[in-house]
Amino acid sequence: MPRPSTLSPTIKRVLEGELCTGCGLCAGISNGSIVMETVAPGYARPLQSAPIADETESIIASTCPGNVVEPWPAGANTHPYWGGWRQILTGAATDDEVCHEGSSGGVISALLIHALETGVVDRVLHIAADPTDPTRNVTATSRTREDVLARAGSRYTASSPLQAIETALAEGGAFAFVGKPCDVSALRRLARSDPRVEQHVPLAISFFCGGIPSHDGVGRILAALGVDAEAVREFRFRGRGWPGNCVAVTDEGSASMTYAESWGGHLSKEVQFRCKICPDAVGGVADIACADAWYGDDAGYPSFAEQEGRSLIISRTESGERMLNAAIQADAVRVAPLAVGEVEKMQPSQARRKRLVLARTAALPILLQPRPKMAGLRVAEAARRSPVGESLRNLVGTLRRTLTGARSRL
Repeated sequence: MPRPSTLSPTIKRVLEGELCTGCGLCAGISNGSIVMETVAPGYARPLQSAPIADETESIIASTCPGNVVEPWPAGANTHPYWGGWRQILTGAATDDEVCHEGSSGGVISALLIHALETGVVDRVLHIAADPTDPTRNVTATSRTREDVLARAGSRYTASSPLQAIETALAEGGAFAFVGKPCDVSALRRLARSDPRVEQHVPLAISFFCGGIPSHDGVGRILAALGVDAEAVREFRFRGRGWPGNCVAVTDEGSASMTYAESWGGHLSKEVQFRCKICPDAVGGVADIACADAWYGDDAGYPSFAEQEGRSLIISRTESGERMLNAAIQADAVRVAPLAVGEVEKMQPSQARRKRLVLARTAALPILLQPRPKMAGLRVAEAARRSPVGESLRNLVGTLRRTLTGARSRL
């Protein structure tokens, strides 16, 4: 029977607590009662227009990553920052075009192309630039190498790939899913109640996520470049090199800025609050997770100077390792082993964020604010590696910003 109230209790709680990731799962399973809309300052949020069944509400409550995050599988090789692993590698696509089009070494694109061409999957469900507004995102289905390459590269603004999950599952066949860590968490939790997920999604790939900036972040970039948003015909956040420039193309030409300027100067300042408390920003429940394998500069901090592309690659499941090894054996990617202790040198900001999750989320119940359930994600263990002073500053900072309504400025 439909619920008597208009708004899902879970969605209400998540929205009021600024915990929505914008994944689109609730919309995807609601049979049209919920859609994703853009709200100021440019995040994807659910809008419910009709009652939903109790069963649907139960699924939303058990899958929404703003409410509960899928725990990392238990295993001997599990790090409090980086999750579980079977292999940790660095590498790149062997195909120069694939390597160039991707955001780092093109490994995700290479794996998807290999999976398509060997029949492991018949399509890929992932994110692409909106053809009507290339500064925004749409959910897309790719079936060929050309499709994958046309949609390669990071997309640092709101995306809701799971709003298409019911359509994708109903189609049948086998598809790869590529999404943010929170998207993959929601998909894994959906599999607990919908057996079609295991049946039709043999490969889930994610990446280390720095958080989702609002669309206002893109506006900041265009303003700095002196480009009218209405005139943009193509917009790439990065790629075509490593890390590659942020580029806006109009009929009059193109304008660009470096990755360090676009992310560090604009986009990172617009990241939504839920991302600041993310207990799994490293794709810990994906089959394979990839990231930038940044080289350190003289001070030991990652250098964003243009270099030959290199990806960090972590296989996390038996099926993910099997897929990765097949791609290596087919010479789709070239790799080198990496010790787990080296990952923090490449991704220090991810390590710092994980250390501070406990301090930041501990502030929320003090002010009667909700927080996601995050058992099984080694949050307390990571927090023990944080200096006491840093943890206290973040606890107090979250309290202060929550009281002043400025939590996105953490």
